Amino acid sequence: MKQCQTFQEDRMKSLKVSYKEHEGLIVDGLRVNIVSYLRECETSTVNTTHEHIQYPISEMREEIKYLLADFEKSTIKEKKEELNLKQAPHKVVRNSCIRLHYELFHLHVAIPKVLGKPELSFIARKKCLENIQKSDIFLKENFPNHVFTVNGKSVHNVKMPSDSYTCWITAVCALPNGQVLVGDYKNKRVKLLNQQYRVVSHLDFRDGSGVMCLITPTEVAVAMSKYEVQFITVSQSQLTKSRKLKLQHECTGIAHNHGDLYICSPTALYKFTLSGELVCTLHEDTSAYVTGKNHGGIILITCVICTEIF
Repeated sequence: MKQCQTFQEDRMKSLKVSYKEHEGLIVDGLRVNIVSYLRECETSTVNTTHEHIQYPISEMREEIKYLLADFEKSTIKEKKEELNLKQAPHKVVRNSCIRLHYELFHLHVAIPKVLGKPELSFIARKKCLENIQKSDIFLKENFPNHVFTVNGKSVHNVKMPSDSYTCWITAVCALPNGQVLVGDYKNKRVKLLNQQYRVVSHLDFRDGSGVMCLITPTEVAVAMSKYEVQFITVSQSQLTKSRKLKLQHECTGIAHNHGDLYICSPTALYKFTLSGELVCTLHEDTSAYVTGKNHGGIILITCVICTEIF
């Protein structure tokens, strides 16, 4: 019951972090576009008489400031309402967990006190069994012992005319808007698929792309085959390379959780900040070259981090 409660609370935290990052991206994107537009206006009017352009530009800046303020307020309010709606079912389950745990705990405490009293002992035991049964049903409905249920499958061809080799997909990352990123190791490409699973954009890399994970609704981190992590931004169905993290070890796996990066080498699992600062080494086994990968320990840890099953 406590595990179920923790799971629901972690889901709520994850939703909150995701929405906060999404809000920031929307506002930042609008600011960048406006600043770029203003610069273009100023550049294009360099040869215009100063007194004719000074006041319109100044007025435009003031107007845009007010628009931005209104936009931020309305957008953030809208997103918070959406977040509350998505968090609501998790809160209901969490509160039920707390209530059931409280009831079971008090019965656990009460039973030893009535052992010498047959009538009270019978009532307490019966009540305890009823609550256990009720709790079991609740857990089966809200905290199943499996992560995924496969309802069906479909096959899609992601080969591009310019591909030199047969596609070898080593990574898949679903975006919140329904688009999908795939890493094609053989052709050394990351491909963006639309909702119909057709390739609409791609990026070429010097080395084959390994695994990847979602950082924000529009940013993905790709673990390359050598010693680096490449961040990719998705905007208007186009892919753009952004910052890059250089590592001191090979990168065979990557996961993101609550603002931290968990990166695998063949023998260890490390925790990094998003800026690339090493926080700590969580696990290491140097008895062989691929201890983490072959023995499953590191893969299990990264899967747990990704799916938030603590």
